[in-house]
Amino acid sequence: MNLETPRLHLREWRESDKAPFFSEINSSSEVMRYFPCTLSQLESDNMVETIREKFIQQNGWGMWAVELKETQEFIGFVGLNIPSASLPFYPCVEIGWRIAKKFWRKGYTYEAALAVFKFAFETLGLEEVVAFTAVPNLPSQGVMKKLGMHQSDNFFHPSLDKTHPLAEHVLYRLKKSDFIFQLNE
Repeated sequence: MNLETPRLHLREWRESDKAPFFSEINSSSEVMRYFPCTLSQLESDNMVETIREKFIQQNGWGMWAVELKETQEFIGFVGLNIPSASLPFYPCVEIGWRIAKKFWRKGYTYEAALAVFKFAFETLGLEEVVAFTAVPNLPSQGVMKKLGMHQSDNFFHPSLDKTHPLAEHVLYRLKKSDFIFQLNE
C-alpha cells in the first residue's frame, strides 16, 4: 500500500534507496544527533531489509520510503512501527520519521505524517498513535505538536542506560477523535 500527498510519494523501499539512506541519513551526525550513534553501511542496509520484510511485506504498511514527486528523489522515511522494545506504554503503534538534512524545514515530515495518520485511523482503524523521542530533540517534538499530538509522560528508554544523555524520552499521543476533529476544522 502506497500513500500520496500533494508533493510526496510514500512507497515501498527500493534497492536504490540504500545508498542515500546510509550516506545522507544514517551516517550523518546531524541527522542522527538524537540517536545513540550513527549506523554503519551494513547496519543501515539491514535496517532497510527489516523494514521491507517485517513491515511492508508482512503488514502492507510500515516505515514508507518517501520521495519527492517532482524529482523522484528519495528523502527519507515516515511511517508506522510496532516497537520491539519493552516500553511502559506497550502495546502501541508509533509514528516515526527520519529525513535527510537538505530536506528539513520544508514541511515534508508534517505532510507525510498527516497521510500516515489518515491511513492509521481510517484504513487500519487504530484508536491512537504514539510518538516518542529523546527529551533534547526539540525539532521532532515541534513536529509532534504541530501534528496535534499531546505530550504525555516522560520515560527512560529501556535500550539505553539511564545515565545516557538520550535515555530520557518524552511520549506524545494522538487519538483518532482528535485527528478527525483537526481535519474538520
